[in-house]
Amino acid sequence: MNSPGQGLRELRVALVAGEASGDLLGAGLIDALRKRIPHLQCEGIAGVAMQQAGCEAFANSDALAVMGLIEPLRHIPRLFRLRRELIKRWTVDPPDVFVGIDAPDFNLGLERRLKQLGIPTIHYVSPSVWAWRQGRVRTIGRAADKVLCLLPFEKTFYDRHGVSAEFVGHPLADQLPSEVSPTAVRIELGIHAGHVVTVMPGSRMSEVTRLGPVFLQACQRLVSLYPDIAFVTPFANQATRSLFSRQLSATGLEGRFTLLERRSEAAILAGDVVLLASGTAALESALLCRPTVAAYRLAPLTYALAKGLRLVKVPCFTLPNQLTREPLVPEFLQSAVTPEALADAVAQMLDDDVLRLRIQGEFAGLRDTLARGASDRAAEAVLAAAQERAVRT
Repeated sequence: MNSPGQGLRELRVALVAGEASGDLLGAGLIDALRKRIPHLQCEGIAGVAMQQAGCEAFANSDALAVMGLIEPLRHIPRLFRLRRELIKRWTVDPPDVFVGIDAPDFNLGLERRLKQLGIPTIHYVSPSVWAWRQGRVRTIGRAADKVLCLLPFEKTFYDRHGVSAEFVGHPLADQLPSEVSPTAVRIELGIHAGHVVTVMPGSRMSEVTRLGPVFLQACQRLVSLYPDIAFVTPFANQATRSLFSRQLSATGLEGRFTLLERRSEAAILAGDVVLLASGTAALESALLCRPTVAAYRLAPLTYALAKGLRLVKVPCFTLPNQLTREPLVPEFLQSAVTPEALADAVAQMLDDDVLRLRIQGEFAGLRDTLARGASDRAAEAVLAAAQERAVRT
């Protein structure tokens, strides 16, 4: 049986990736495509990882790093202008396939227009449409020829709504190591402490602004409970590192913190417990089998609108809790995010060896569910779309 794209020697793929997580997904996809296609050309909006994989970048992925219901409003003119430029470029010189990676508020409108031009469109990473703003599923169906899902229940959701979707698995589950000694990682990082907590206040400036101070206040409380405690924090970029460093300098805790650049995996492995901003980091922490405490604060108006309009449809907001049989990650949202609550949740995990072992055992099963060779499966879907277009034309 022929594999999708067999016989294709040249392929031009347009991609738009939002934020650091989308950039990593895009890089994995490009690498998988390059193994299959001798002459591959990739272009679009890309971050450092995609550019290193050979993608020509018209703009950086950071340009799309806006979120919420209210916050993006001031960016609308710039984002509309960027989208118009891409549509114009790809109308004049159409790619063989377009892949929108995450960033649904930007990509779905772009996909819909390109689809009207006869360009195959794939949306890689489903929006959390099953959790909130479920009406978007109709928009997704009109925009994307296929949705590539990272989570198993997402395909079930799309099947129910008549939208073509495929569960490819989660690249994090493919990439993260299954057997690494936390002690070895601590030695490598120069951390020598009886207790270690990984602190991850977010990859966006808005997240670090809202969560950095309260996380640090929780750390101060933990120091009073565990005099031998140390902390490690990774950063996605220099801007968030600079902001957190300024916040840290006001606490007197600088000597207890190890700050890392783009080394989230090592930082998570070094910790006994991980305190983080809910997002991709929560899944990464779970796949590395680390007990985790999650928090999130939206802009007040965004939260009020989401709550008032009943846009949220799930009882928990972290992916690990949605994927395991029972909630294992303590979650704190908005006003519940206090230094006392966060410190108490972390301390409970530090003090309870049985609880930590049970959580680690449950998280170990996630890898088996999600490790499916996501980049390779995504590449096959892209090639199938390109092959179908070639047959039509």
